[in-house]
This record gives sequence, C-alpha cells and structure tokens, in this order.
Amino acid sequence: MTATDQAITPRTRRSRLSPEREKELYAAVLDLLREVGYESLTMEAVATRTRCSKATLYRQWAGKPELVAQALRHTKGKAVGDIDTGSLQGDFHEVVSRMDDEELRKETALMRGLIHAVHTDPDLLRALRDLIVDPDPTGLEAILLRAVSRGEVSPDCPALAYVPHVLVGALMARPLVANQPPDREFLLGYLNAVVLPSLTA
Repeated sequence: MTATDQAITPRTRRSRLSPEREKELYAAVLDLLREVGYESLTMEAVATRTRCSKATLYRQWAGKPELVAQALRHTKGKAVGDIDTGSLQGDFHEVVSRMDDEELRKETALMRGLIHAVHTDPDLLRALRDLIVDPDPTGLEAILLRAVSRGEVSPDCPALAYVPHVLVGALMARPLVANQPPDREFLLGYLNAVVLPSLTA
C-alpha cells in the first residue's frame, strides 16, 4: 500500500465516537470548509473547533481528505432512492420538494470550493470518488433504474450516464450565468426542460 493509499483508505477499527459526536464533528468540518476553504482547512483547526484532540481525529480518520469526504457523505442531503411515485417526472418532482433553498445554496458553495481543490489534491479526489461518487449514497441511480424498468427510459439511452454531470453542472452554472444561487424553482424548471426530455425523447 502506498503512502497515498494510506492517506485516503477508511479506517476499519471500531469508532470510539458516539453517533451524536460524529454528527457534531462533521457539521464543524463543513462549517470550516465554508469559512476557509479546503486548502486552508487543517486537522488542528477541526480539533480546536470541536474541542477534540488531533490524536483522536487521526484514530478515526487517516487524514484530511478522508475526514472531509466522510463529512460530506454523512451530511450530503437526504437519500432519495426510496422515492417511487410511479413516474420519472413524479420522482424528480418529489426529489425537489424535499430540498431546501438555503441548503441548496450552501451545498453549491461547498461544491465550488471542492471542485477547485480536487485539481490540486489527488488524495481528495480519490476519497470523494471512493466515499461519495461511486457508492451513490443519495440513490439517484435507483430512481433512474426504476424508470428504465418501467419502460420510460430506454436502457441504451446515452443521456443516462450524464445525469449526475448535468445536475452538478446546472448548480455550478446558475451563479455564474444568472448571478443567482440555485433554488428549487430553478432546479425543477431545469429538470423539466433539459433532463427529462433528454431521457425520454
């Protein structure tokens, strides 16, 4: 195992932190990310903010990339894989109804900062892929697979593979193009005008 692997491989030992304490710590990590950005975030700052020793942090997480990725995964919004309204449009509308405009604004700000950081930190990129992107913890893939099984979307539809890309791209582009944060109204309109037609045409 390389040094890079050690820096991002999740620890297998049993956590000594309670679920409540973990939740507290993850929230503090995200607050610091919003305040100072990934590059300036340090394990020492996390320890100070949470009144936790650095030794305790390193017993639970191998380093900053894993800690940040885990914090994002555990606070990444509500899972939507259980949504099954009977139609893809209904499922997408239900997803949007579960969102909060302020939460969307904060999540988009975090994503912008992290997209910049992954270009200079390969450990962070790998941690985000291993812990967030590949496992699809939100369940978007489950919604799309059910649409395929219902016959709404062709299994060989080329747009299927790009749904996560176009959703993230829309959230990132909204402040740049319109000088406005993304909100539920914008996201619903985007789903209806861009995403659904590309999947069901």
